[in-house]
Amino acid sequence: MPPISAVLHTFNDAARLGRALETLQPCDEIVVIDHGSSDATLHIAHQHAARIFVAGPQHTLQTPIAAATHDWVFCLSPSESMSEGLVASLFEWKAYQTLEVQSIPACSVFVRVETQNGWLETAPSTRLVPRHWDRWNGQLPEDDERSMLLQGDLLRFSRP
Repeated sequence: MPPISAVLHTFNDAARLGRALETLQPCDEIVVIDHGSSDATLHIAHQHAARIFVAGPQHTLQTPIAAATHDWVFCLSPSESMSEGLVASLFEWKAYQTLEVQSIPACSVFVRVETQNGWLETAPSTRLVPRHWDRWNGQLPEDDERSMLLQGDLLRFSRP
């Protein structure tokens, strides 16, 4: 049963962070990398038992991943939440034996984006990666076409 660390980057995300953190039931650890919030972001992270990493001027992408204690890391933004289907998929994924997941390079999910005209589905996005992952697109993993597609969606909300 491979445990998962969830990693979120925050900056004044108090209005939306709670919704994201409440959906992370399959994750064994939550790591919040804060980039200087001055609102209640850190208080909300504490309420959800997150480990908080304050990103300083020497911050690199590898530093927060090193803060995760588990071999698999699920990355999302504070404006995103797991659908019930994705929560179920991650619980099923965790039922694999550790040796079985070693052959999986990464896992992707569909991201559904809230718009004024309804929900828009985007291409799969690589979000569950091994801790040694070294390809990044900003604060999220770079997409990998070899990744295994998980069922369920990440929901990206446009407003808090």
